[in-house]
Amino acid sequence: MLTHPTLDQLHQLGLYGMAKAFGEAETTDEAAALTHPEWLALLLDREITYRHDKKLTARLSYARLRQQALVEDVDYRAARGLDRALFQKLVTGDWIDAHDSLIICGPTGVGKSWLACALGHKACRDNRSVLYQRVPKLFGDLALARGDGRYARIVRALGGVQLLILDDWGLEPLDAQARHEDQDPFEPAEAPRKKGTRIAKGVGPFLQFSLFLFPSDPPNGTIVKRLSTVRGECKGICKVC
Repeated sequence: MLTHPTLDQLHQLGLYGMAKAFGEAETTDEAAALTHPEWLALLLDREITYRHDKKLTARLSYARLRQQALVEDVDYRAARGLDRALFQKLVTGDWIDAHDSLIICGPTGVGKSWLACALGHKACRDNRSVLYQRVPKLFGDLALARGDGRYARIVRALGGVQLLILDDWGLEPLDAQARHEDQDPFEPAEAPRKKGTRIAKGVGPFLQFSLFLFPSDPPNGTIVKRLSTVRGECKGICKVC
């Protein structure tokens, strides 16, 4: 059977969604009942859906979220003290566009990482760039990167996303190397960032434009104040208990 020349042309133009819809429509009797505008609308709708899904897959792959979580699956009936009104406000993502920061804190096992990943997934669906990092591994990678020339590239990657999620912050005290001014763990936050926000989960502080997760209330008010004034202000602390 010869390949339909229209399919070849659609593939040559990179219109793979339209090509797939065209091929499927050709095999159904319903296609004959469509008017020309309806036929074109069908092809365009499938192309838009194809491109959106492709971009979403790429964003989720880059984000490397720790858990497959959706904001639609949040159970507000669970006894963990989650403020429903506050969380639903966070879901809109306005705080990300405003370059504000967010802390999620609470004891181990209440679902801080899951909630952060749910917000990250929603941000990806809203066409925002997201990156998830565990702070202990990130600090280790930064230390190694200083020696092999990758440091600047890693910092650019951290600063290039609209939402940076920092998990497991403050699980253990910073060592002498991490405290050294040349090994300043807040340096990525202080670099000029016009696009990003962060989320963090852990025991410690948070960086600007991020989501941070803490096992308990942020322990050091001075650190929190410093972080909150790096590129703006801390929009709020979402406690789960």
